[in-house]
Amino acid sequence: MTTTGRQAEPGAPASPLWTRRPASLAAAVTEELVQRIVRHSCPAGMPLPPEPVLCETFSVSRTVIREAVKVLQEKGLVTVRQGSGTTVNPPAQWNMLDAQVLLAAIAEDESLATLDDLVVTRRLLESDMAQVAARTADDDTVDRLRALVDRMDELVDDVTGYEEHDRLFHDAIMLAAGNRIARGVVRSLQSQVLDTAGYRGETSRELCQASNAGHRRVFDRIAARDPAGAAEAMFTHITEAWLVRRGDAGNPGRLDR
Repeated sequence: MTTTGRQAEPGAPASPLWTRRPASLAAAVTEELVQRIVRHSCPAGMPLPPEPVLCETFSVSRTVIREAVKVLQEKGLVTVRQGSGTTVNPPAQWNMLDAQVLLAAIAEDESLATLDDLVVTRRLLESDMAQVAARTADDDTVDRLRALVDRMDELVDDVTGYEEHDRLFHDAIMLAAGNRIARGVVRSLQSQVLDTAGYRGETSRELCQASNAGHRRVFDRIAARDPAGAAEAMFTHITEAWLVRRGDAGNPGRLDR
């Protein structure tokens, strides 16, 4: 959605001037309100402007506003009470697995704490799946992991190719573990942030080489049928790879065990 805004009264969204009328007005209004809530332009505990004000602000009907507010409620961003209006919820109530909410939170978080939490969640799940894979992986899976690690050694000068094989390596371990829910959470989180600058960081031949050394340690422990060693190797690999990519922004203390 492409908008510009005029200076608004405190607590009220600025009126967008649609450069091209969006195909889905409710989706466009929802996206704008998600951004404003996450940026705290609509502070937690405060009511959203009433329907007539939102209708005038966005030049849309009450039906569009009601549809947008319903979606905001599903995302955990607001609470609607009959007779009391719509109140903005505190961040603790937001659905951080929702793509719009997560991406908006990442975009507003210069400290990278949101991405730190994502990485903590990912390493918790993936280290557990690596532990299971070390017990359950068959010979074909071990051979596939070996081939992927060997291929990544050859792709350190091809970032795009390297990153694709990196994802295949991690996914092969998750598939071997057989936990579809954990794999689904990891894949969903990563698919939402893969292309964000904060998550990708800088990449170079040296960083790819260091990353693949971590992959090889994980592979070695799985091939050796060492569950505890595989879990520790995956935990360390994900942590170290992220610390390199995240740079010096904020305080990475959230990554501490």
